[in-house]
Amino acid sequence: LPPYKRFPTVPPLKLLLLDSMSYLTKNDLKKNKPVLIIVFNPDCEHCKHETEEIIKNIDSLKNVQIIMATMMSFDLMKSFYEKYDLQRFQNITVGKDVQYTLPSFYQMHFMPYLAMYNKKGNLLATFEGSMKIEDLIHTFK
Repeated sequence: LPPYKRFPTVPPLKLLLLDSMSYLTKNDLKKNKPVLIIVFNPDCEHCKHETEEIIKNIDSLKNVQIIMATMMSFDLMKSFYEKYDLQRFQNITVGKDVQYTLPSFYQMHFMPYLAMYNKKGNLLATFEGSMKIEDLIHTFK
């Protein structure tokens, strides 16, 4: 079994944040709030589309901590963050997975990769590729 099935809780994150000095770890996540981890590539069209859909429907996801992680260059990550003006959303955090932890943890093949966790940090579902926004919202209901 892949690690995410053996350990169906939020993985040990360590994402380099946009200030290029601080990190987001699992311990930084708010307690008793659901978590959506999105592994993305800033150049991926499906990733861009998923981000646009999430932004359009952010009111339905306002209680979800959205963690967007990429392994791509810091510059690409920053450009993506600025293009979508993600600082507008207090519940979205973007970071670079400098240790490449998430691809092996999830044994992912396609992006975006979405991992949804309930407010106790237990895995609800995972999805590879573009997920319909209605299904994403429904998962957190």
